Amino acid sequence: MEQWQVDRSSGKCMGTGKKLAPGDEYYAALIDTGVSFQRCDYSCEYWEEHQPKVYSFWKTRIPEPSEKKKMFVDDGILINFFERLADEREQLKVNFRFVLALILMRKRMLKYEDSKVEEGKEIWKMRFVRETDVHEVVNPRLDDEQIEQVSHELSSILHGEL
Repeated sequence: MEQWQVDRSSGKCMGTGKKLAPGDEYYAALIDTGVSFQRCDYSCEYWEEHQPKVYSFWKTRIPEPSEKKKMFVDDGILINFFERLADEREQLKVNFRFVLALILMRKRMLKYEDSKVEEGKEIWKMRFVRETDVHEVVNPRLDDEQIEQVSHELSSILHGEL
């Protein structure tokens, strides 16, 4: 299976090079390089002034050194990333979307309704709880090891530990 390495946050604003300090709020963003996603962090000041072109983003902050590491990502971020990947055809992005669907199902936010086969691909029909729109998700038939690998890469992208 293809994979890419996601660098951890350098703790600096990608736009200015300025170091982000504990307690600073900043924007974490994913940039689509055409081959993979690259995580970049931007100070709030730089973000508001330049509005960098990104694939997806979320606002977060640098934890204080004494703070316990948070092991969760906001549900809205997961949903946004899932929806943004809807029209992607690159295999890595299809795999990411599938693993996101599994995570959202586990959180009981997304429900499996039916499946169909088109052009040899199994496609799951799913919908968010309390919504009527149907989302189609390609099942890339990942084995347990591949799901674990994609989950790890997804975690690296979303958490981007310092």
